[in-house]
Amino acid sequence: MKTLLIVYHTMTGGTLQMAQAAAAGASTETALRVRLLRAPDAGADDLIEADGYIFATPENLAAISGMLKDFFDRTYYAALERLNGRPYASLICAGSDGQNAARQIARIASGWRLKAVAPALILCTHAQTPQDILRPKQIDAEGLQSCRETGAALAAGMVLGVF
Repeated sequence: MKTLLIVYHTMTGGTLQMAQAAAAGASTETALRVRLLRAPDAGADDLIEADGYIFATPENLAAISGMLKDFFDRTYYAALERLNGRPYASLICAGSDGQNAARQIARIASGWRLKAVAPALILCTHAQTPQDILRPKQIDAEGLQSCRETGAALAAGMVLGVF
């Protein structure tokens, strides 16, 4: 049985909602195991044991969150040359445009020689004031559906051997 690993970090709940929706979409494939791990709890062994990945992060100061960066820092060299060709997707809960966070994940994934199977899914909350940035987020139904579809598509491709 193949395993999809979803690694996420969240501070205000938006990214967690996105990761959970992707996990729910992926779980429709009964021949696939889905693991949803917080970035501080995930390690190199989790990466190496998985067959595909979703990386989910809030956009913090136009970048990936520090906790997701810490995950990549802790696991990068231990997993180097051991993940080549595996599929991945990324989910970004952005306050502005999320593009730099998407580029950061893509650069790290290219070093691991992962294969992007979808463009980064960026959901913008438009949180720009200190109060809006710190308040709990609520991702709308359309955004959550997009996350479910991302998870389902990656899972189906993994099960079918497309990627």
